Amino acid sequence: MRAPSSLVPVLIPAYEPDGALLSTVAALEAAGHARIVVVNDGSGPSFEPLFDQLRQRHPGVHLLRHSVNLGKGAALKTGLNHILNKFPDAPGAVTADADGQHLPADIARVAEALAQSAGSNLVLGARSFGNGVPWRSLFGNRISAALLRLVVGERLSDTQTGLRGIPVSLIPQLLPLPANGYEFELDMLIAAHHNGLPLVEVPITTVYLNGNQSSHFNPLLDSMRIYFVLFRFTLTSLITALIDNAVFILLYTASSHILTSQIIGRAAAILFNYTAARRAVFLARDGHRHTLPRFLALVGVNTVISYGIITWLHTVIGVRVIVAKLCVEGVLFLANFAIQRDFVFTRKAGQTS
Repeated sequence: MRAPSSLVPVLIPAYEPDGALLSTVAALEAAGHARIVVVNDGSGPSFEPLFDQLRQRHPGVHLLRHSVNLGKGAALKTGLNHILNKFPDAPGAVTADADGQHLPADIARVAEALAQSAGSNLVLGARSFGNGVPWRSLFGNRISAALLRLVVGERLSDTQTGLRGIPVSLIPQLLPLPANGYEFELDMLIAAHHNGLPLVEVPITTVYLNGNQSSHFNPLLDSMRIYFVLFRFTLTSLITALIDNAVFILLYTASSHILTSQIIGRAAAILFNYTAARRAVFLARDGHRHTLPRFLALVGVNTVISYGIITWLHTVIGVRVIVAKLCVEGVLFLANFAIQRDFVFTRKAGQTS
């Protein structure tokens, strides 16, 4: 039996908010949301009068506080940890921004979708990006959507939405993540994919107030942080390829033996790639008994295929061995990544850590 949407807490991270925070909370309470958590992310003394008003007008709100600004991701983790402990019967939590750009009706729709799924989906409130969207809200969304499709293997129209229904099963996986800024929201999508949770988009109203001037999103700095999340797998793969090919070239130059050079080069690369891919790229936290056998199986199959193609290119077509090695590994790069993403480091149904 699913939990009613009224049991879904609403979490609002707030850094230097304006009166829209009070209006949002009032509207949520009027709509029947009794569980509201607000995190003051180190807004400073000048904003204390606003939070005092929040306490006085809405005594039922759970108001948490950071002494200094730690970032949106840190505020979300603080609120999610509180919700996990305070509301053990909740199917999850809905996050909403403090600037009034998420309408209470849309928050309710996301909460209802989360409750209907019994906390088995990560629900995303998806905005439409048409005419009139401020440039810094439009900036990079299409690029990040395309890149994230590669990272998580799913097509999403809005990768940076702050209105999300987070299932309770995902929260313990999010709390240890090191990201504390806006990049935490992209890491959340990767963690959901790893845990085998479907990503479900619910269309919401696109609201931008005063050209989105109240947003604390820095187009340059925060975009760089977000794209670093998306490029972690590329960096890891490049370093792995460098180790693999460097060892192969050194050994082949010394011995002229393809198979021995291939095996030793691949073994050296494995030592780095497994740890980096497991923890830094795919955010996997399963025990090695689940991931290591699948990873080694992939390496074994990949080594056989790579060796076979390199040998064929060299002996039949006459391609130089080192050139063949570099070409083959380049072609296998995306295939290896997709298999790691969807088979090696993704939790299967019913699998525990």
